[in-house]
Amino acid sequence: MDKKYRIQNVETIPSPSLVIYLTQVQQNIERAIAMVDGDVSRLRPHAKTHKTAEIVAMERDAGIYKHKCATLREAEMLAQNGIEDILIAYQMVGPNINRFVSLQRTYPDADFKVIVDHSAAVTALASVVANYDLNVKVMLDLDVGMHRSGIPVGDAAVDIYAQIQAAEGLQAWGLHVYDGHIHDEDVAERKASCDNSMVQVEEMKDRLSAKGLEVPLIVMGGTPTFPIYAKTPGVEASPGTFIFHDYGYTTRYPDLGFTPAALLLSRIISIPTPNRITLDLGHKAIAADPEGVRGVILSIDNAEVGQQHEEHWAISVPDSAPMHIGQEIYVCPTHICPCVALHPFYYVVDADGYCRETWEVTARNRSAA
Repeated sequence: MDKKYRIQNVETIPSPSLVIYLTQVQQNIERAIAMVDGDVSRLRPHAKTHKTAEIVAMERDAGIYKHKCATLREAEMLAQNGIEDILIAYQMVGPNINRFVSLQRTYPDADFKVIVDHSAAVTALASVVANYDLNVKVMLDLDVGMHRSGIPVGDAAVDIYAQIQAAEGLQAWGLHVYDGHIHDEDVAERKASCDNSMVQVEEMKDRLSAKGLEVPLIVMGGTPTFPIYAKTPGVEASPGTFIFHDYGYTTRYPDLGFTPAALLLSRIISIPTPNRITLDLGHKAIAADPEGVRGVILSIDNAEVGQQHEEHWAISVPDSAPMHIGQEIYVCPTHICPCVALHPFYYVVDADGYCRETWEVTARNRSAA
C-alpha cells in the first residue's frame, strides 16, 4: 500500500470510519485550478461530494468563491461559510420553494441561483417569489443526452426560458448542463462527446438570441468532462468528485490527474477460513453503487471482495497474506460521493500522517435549518 495512506496513530480511530488526507485534498484543489489555467472564475466546484465547511474554507483560501450544490442544506452550508455565489442545481418543487425563498431572505448577500426544466416549476416558483421583494436568478436545465432531468433543445425550451424572463421576481440567467451520460475512457472520444454537447448548447444560445433573450451564464459538466470544459471559452466547469476522487474515476480516467484523498478504515473482525477474512465494513458504511466492486482493498495484495452485508464484508485473501483479528484494512471506495453521506464526520489525517481532529459532514442531511 502506498505509504502516504498509512496513519501513524491508526489505533486511535474506530472502524469503520471515513478518513480524509489533507495533503491529497490540497493537491486536488491545486490540480483543479491548474486545469483552468489559474482562472478560478471559470471554476464552480460541486459541494455534493464533500458537504463540509472546512473543505469550503480550503477552496475559499485557494480563491474559489463560486460553488454548485444539490440540496438546500448544502446551499445553507455554503452561505454560512462566506460563499456568495451559489447555484442550486436542483429544481425547487413543493415545500422546497418556500424553503428556498426563506434561505434567500436569511442570506441576502448570497447570490443564489436555481434551475428549472418545466413550465409548471416556473409558475410555482414565481407565485411564491411574488410575495416578497426578491429577484431570483433562474437557469434552464438543458438535457444534452443524459435523460435524467432537463429539457432538450427546441421550441419548448425557448418558451420556458422566455417564461422565466417574463415572470415577476425571476430573471433568466443562462443554461445548466450536466452530462453524466458521458463515460468515454478514451480522451479523444470523451472530447468528441463533449463537443456534441457544446453543439446543442450553441444551438440553444442561437435560438434564445433570435428571441432577444440573453444567456449570462453557462455551467457544464462533472469531473470526467472537466478537462474539456476547463478549456472551453464561456463555460464554467463544475466538477465535484475531484475533491476526494475515488477508485472508480482513478481507474477509468487516469488522465484527470487527481489522487484519492478519502479512504475507509476497516478492521478484520473474523477469520472464518485460512483464505477468508471478514471486515466490519458493511454496506451501511460504503456506497452500494455502482454495480460490481464497491471498493478495492489497499493493504492486502490480491485480495478479492466477496459477499457484503449490512455490517460485514467477506474478503478472499491469498495464502501468503498476513492477517490477524483487529488488523487495520484500508479500502478505497469505488464511488466516494454517497460514501460521505453515510458518515457523520471525517477523521482528518495531516501532512505528518497523524489524525488529530474530526470534521463534521455539515450538510449530510438534506434539510436546511
